Amino acid sequence: MELYKLSGRASGGVCLKCRHYTAGRHCHYCREGYYRDPTKPITHKKACKPCDCHPVGASGKTCNQTSGQCPCKDGVTGTTCNRCAKGYQQSRSHIAPCIPEQCGRCRAGARTLNLNKFCSRDYVIMGRVTGREGGGGGWARLALSVQAVYKRGPRSRLRRGGLPLYVRAGDLACRCPKIKINKSYLILGVEKEGASSGLPGLTVGDRTLILEWRDDWHRRIRRLQRRAINCH
Repeated sequence: MELYKLSGRASGGVCLKCRHYTAGRHCHYCREGYYRDPTKPITHKKACKPCDCHPVGASGKTCNQTSGQCPCKDGVTGTTCNRCAKGYQQSRSHIAPCIPEQCGRCRAGARTLNLNKFCSRDYVIMGRVTGREGGGGGWARLALSVQAVYKRGPRSRLRRGGLPLYVRAGDLACRCPKIKINKSYLILGVEKEGASSGLPGLTVGDRTLILEWRDDWHRRIRRLQRRAINCH
């Protein structure tokens, strides 16, 4: 007020009760916890947008007033710090919500089908993963509906119908193999891997291949069946 009087009542005043989350002597910037929308004038009621920093991923509630970027914890990214950065995976800790990934790369060639792969496996089936049934001991148990059996051993009891599919929980978390519920897959496996695990049903081992089913594969597999007579 003194500045205002000294200026001959022309300038020097300070605005009070700034509206729409603005602050400053002339209500000319956004208050703490908000950032400026550059597409709107400062007098607009939505010129200042809330930071919305993630309560777990962000290290504070105040964002950059120009970009809206919140301060993220290590391994966290996103404007609001709402997801893990590349090379990190989610943890259950509020202190370190994202930790370095323990997953390696999926095996090369795990997406292709050829005669060598068909011949070197004991069974080849097509099945639909219908759900997850739990698990234990480091294994995830999935419900599998076998819809076609293209190859099996002479003593195998493998047939169409439902049976459990066991996948290492760590592999499933790393998406190697990448399995989705209510999707169909071509599964090529080795029977001794299942026997060594001691688990009922099918076990995804190191030599098991799981390929997402493609409608044009049925005819291709029939050709492989004919050629597989010469498998050694």
